[in-house]
Amino acid sequence: MKAKLLVLVSSLFLVTFIVGCAGNGLYLSSNQTLVNLEESNYRIVATNVSGQSTAGYLLGVSWSLGAVTESLALLRVAGPGPQYQAALDELWENFEQQHGSVEGRSLGLVNVRYDADVLNTILYTESTVYVTADVVEFY
Repeated sequence: MKAKLLVLVSSLFLVTFIVGCAGNGLYLSSNQTLVNLEESNYRIVATNVSGQSTAGYLLGVSWSLGAVTESLALLRVAGPGPQYQAALDELWENFEQQHGSVEGRSLGLVNVRYDADVLNTILYTESTVYVTADVVEFY
């Protein structure tokens, strides 16, 4: 009986890693653009604009380490694959609802903050990524 249980658990574990889902969408880069904000060639258009994205998984685990949120699971059942991109897209959609189109404007995100919330149960895991920033416009 113990041998059958061990084989079953080992098989489930192996199947999870062979056909499972893994997510890590944040790209931390060393690329930088130097913008001098000492001159009065900009204005703050909006503060605390935010976007979020939630993904749910079966038979897995999610965790967050600072600005990086990851999930390892058998099957994604809700939400997008690239969570950080979806959160940034929602941030810009929320900005446009309040402040008009971004097309043709020289906008930049400053004071960008990443937050996450994870829920782990025995059968289900869920991760939510939040991106909040201030928007400046250069002229």
